Amino acid sequence: MSEATPGERVEDKSLGELVALASSNVSDLVRAEMELAKMELKSDARKGAISGVMLVIAAVMGGIIVILLSISLAFGLIELGIWPWLAFLIVAVLYGLLAVVLGLIAKRLIGKIEGAKRTRRTLKDTPGALRHRGGADTPALTD
Repeated sequence: MSEATPGERVEDKSLGELVALASSNVSDLVRAEMELAKMELKSDARKGAISGVMLVIAAVMGGIIVILLSISLAFGLIELGIWPWLAFLIVAVLYGLLAVVLGLIAKRLIGKIEGAKRTRRTLKDTPGALRHRGGADTPALTD
């Protein structure tokens, strides 16, 4: 493929040379864009991985805090004069009730999922729209 030199005029090149030059430039541009996309994706993946690790550590710490607060609540109930086994049982029942309530809320939310209803409808309509495009004098895009 020929390249335009600094002293050479584009008007002096043949049509084939101009097409080859344009094709080469487009190829270089596409390669550069692909390389930029790779670098950006690597950077984003690295940030995502680090953020994921930090979220896992935060979740583990949050779990430990919940355990410690539960023990504190049980010992607080013991200080109020409740038997130790009953204090821990009360805390366990509270967490059980919380789990049931959260489960029921999650079930209700899952029941409201529509599953991309509009997208399915438009995907069903697209082939028909392509076959019967425009008026009678407009050629169809598909047979």
